[in-house]
Amino acid sequence: MKTNLATGLLAAALLTANAGLAADPALDDLVPKLTRATQWQRKAAVTLQFPTFHPQGMVKVGDAFFVSSVDIRKQTNRFPSPQNGYDRDTGEGVGHLFKFDAEGRLLADLTLGEGSIYHPGGIDYDGRHIWVPVAEYRPNSHSIIYKVDPTTMKATEVFRFKDHIGGIVHNTDDASLHGVSWGSRRFYKWPLDAEGRITNADAAPEALRVANPALYIDYQDCHFIGRGRMLCSGLNTYRTGPDAPLFRLGGLEIVDLRDNRPVYQLPVELWAPSGLPMTQNPFWVEPAAEGVRAYFMPDDDKSTLFVYEAAAR
Repeated sequence: MKTNLATGLLAAALLTANAGLAADPALDDLVPKLTRATQWQRKAAVTLQFPTFHPQGMVKVGDAFFVSSVDIRKQTNRFPSPQNGYDRDTGEGVGHLFKFDAEGRLLADLTLGEGSIYHPGGIDYDGRHIWVPVAEYRPNSHSIIYKVDPTTMKATEVFRFKDHIGGIVHNTDDASLHGVSWGSRRFYKWPLDAEGRITNADAAPEALRVANPALYIDYQDCHFIGRGRMLCSGLNTYRTGPDAPLFRLGGLEIVDLRDNRPVYQLPVELWAPSGLPMTQNPFWVEPAAEGVRAYFMPDDDKSTLFVYEAAAR
């Protein structure tokens, strides 16, 4: 079902006091009330009116949506054996942060990254800035972390880091940034000073790493929800046998940033018509009248913004 999303979202915004603001602790109460038996109701499906390339992360600020994406111009190629610690070359591409309205119309397009650093990851919004990591498109590489003013779409480089940072959140409770690596197998934490600068800029990456103890999904996009926690979406690919077709399962997880452990894990049994899990790449969740409202964008290039609601009981 495709519908005029603008009217529906305007009404929904009146019911959602904190939509598009900084971390909403209500989600820490609402999401754990969802179970595998929860019925997700599709409310809208809007076709975006511009090429979206390969979307990565999403936030909603007021009535506007922001999505990070990578335009891959040349695919990476794996080396026969590792070279200088890398398993593949850098490929070529262009990183984007798109701003669009509730009807899928493009409002702004900000280019991010430089040279071989062109792959944006999962993004976060702290009530003032959108945080965007941009990395090389290969593991164990390099990243630039930006903060972007959502009104002016002006980007400011905050710091550079020697690893692939595939997603970032701003923990406003203790003034720190938290990043996830390629495949979300490693967590990083960077405390911020009063001027918004990281205080451990000179530390070696290996000194900051903490292993992610959750293994059944790889996080694609994460958002800080207050109370020292972040909400992440992701997926992983499985086979029922060596020659069986791939099966993709997605889910949501609440992670406590104080010890980097998941405190609630929820499979999300929703798939797009393309067969991709709804939790592939960008997502955004906000409180709704009876529970939560979730926005998903699993498909590349000609993307659809899917809107679902679920009652929290």
